[in-house]
Amino acid sequence: MSETPRVLMYATAVCPFCIRAEQLLRARGVVEIEKVRIDLDPERRAEMLQRTTRRTVPQIYIGQTHVGGSDELAALDRAGKLLPLLAGEAV
Repeated sequence: MSETPRVLMYATAVCPFCIRAEQLLRARGVVEIEKVRIDLDPERRAEMLQRTTRRTVPQIYIGQTHVGGSDELAALDRAGKLLPLLAGEAV
């Protein structure tokens, strides 16, 4: 089995979609989420925009895979593809 991939989430303090995404990840067994608070760090906001071409939060990476936002994360989970991705398996 592969190493568990790093979970990175670009977020802000008062974003209900960020909270929902984090709750789903935690419910699927994710212990550590590297949160990048773009509301506190304008340089990281620019980084997010460059990496994802999106302005909305959350923007979630699992390993090298850009999942997208909260809705995409939930859709991945409904499709049964989130747990394999979190386990480091190719989806």
